[in-house]
Amino acid sequence: MASTSRHIPVMLSEVLCYLEPKDGETYVDATFGNGGYSEAILKAARCRVIAIDRDPSVIKRAEEIKKAYDKRFKFIAGTFGDLDKLVTENINGIVFDIGVSSMQLDDDFRGFSFSKEAPLDMRMSKSGISAQDIVNTYNEKALADLIYNYGEEKKSRQIAAKIVDYRVHKKIETTTELANIIYQIMPKRFGQIDPATRTFQALRIAVNDELDQLQKGLTSATHILSQNGRIVVVDFHSLEDRIVKNFFAQNTVKKIHTSRYHANDLPVCESKYFCFASKAITPTKEECALNSRARSAKLRYAIKRKELDNE
Repeated sequence: MASTSRHIPVMLSEVLCYLEPKDGETYVDATFGNGGYSEAILKAARCRVIAIDRDPSVIKRAEEIKKAYDKRFKFIAGTFGDLDKLVTENINGIVFDIGVSSMQLDDDFRGFSFSKEAPLDMRMSKSGISAQDIVNTYNEKALADLIYNYGEEKKSRQIAAKIVDYRVHKKIETTTELANIIYQIMPKRFGQIDPATRTFQALRIAVNDELDQLQKGLTSATHILSQNGRIVVVDFHSLEDRIVKNFFAQNTVKKIHTSRYHANDLPVCESKYFCFASKAITPTKEECALNSRARSAKLRYAIKRKELDNE
């Protein structure tokens, strides 16, 4: 797959609206992918963008944007869980697009999609433990727990048992091989979500440590975010969204309605990072019709308090 093929960034207009790029400021695109958000931010203002991604296949695209925007753009290879180690300067805004990218799904050799014959890999960084390693080495209980906890799959026990039974006779090596094992438990039905969806999601999350990386990334972002800086997060399923929602709720000062004459009596919440956190914002019907990936998307954003000094 050519790295320069274009994909539609989900909720792009909303991301720009809530990030509010301004001339002279610095922003982080924590999930560079194919550079859709990075390029849009650079076009929206005379600002700088620092992009981060663990996937080595995006480097060619990053070089294209670097050539076009020179000193206004910088790419750093790494995971956004290490954001405060990778970025050593204060920044004005951060955007996260959580989960697998369209580029990775469309690459026939990465093993993210059950609809394409490919090695059962799923590693965003192309290193470390793969999905094939997990399905062939985890015991039945560990597999069932993984599929249930990360995929929210009700039939996780039956799927795990079938996987363990299958691998006694043959190692599971490809995406379609695993999908066909799942179909023995839950046959495909026209017009319904593919039965392999949740199991593949669970494996991908486990392989890439996605939920822990998200928690670390949000925490790291608060350390480098300037006062009045903004974090914008686009996510695609309930596990991710729960983490973002809870993180923002736990770290946002609650509004207390009181008399203006007693305003000085309000307790100061020194441990709270944000003065505001939004509720979930969903894409328009028009975008969902044009881009199927947008259908499950939710956007949340938060604004860092003025009173806090950067850590």
